Amino acid sequence: MQDITLKITDRDGVLHEVIAPTDMSMNLMEVIRSYELAEEGTIGVCGGMAMCASCQVYVVGGADQLTDMGDEEDAMLGEAFHVQENSRLGCQIPIDSSIDGLEVQIAPYP
Repeated sequence: MQDITLKITDRDGVLHEVIAPTDMSMNLMEVIRSYELAEEGTIGVCGGMAMCASCQVYVVGGADQLTDMGDEEDAMLGEAFHVQENSRLGCQIPIDSSIDGLEVQIAPYP
């Protein structure tokens, strides 16, 4: 088992350095939920299907570590609120060793 470190700024502007396991097939949205970094019912509303953008994050550091955005994620962000050039959906970012040190900020909830 290998854990990675992520830096996540919550919607109140508080930076959290969290440890995430790479052996549980989790995604970033699930890590944010497990650490309760967003109010219940305001993140992962669609269950991680790239259909609601409630798990939108802004990639602050480490964007080059991420895989390219897929068509579903791109389409959902095209309809979402508060989208910036560095927006990604947390549910589409798998937790693996390649994103160790990734820094994100949770986007405002619509």
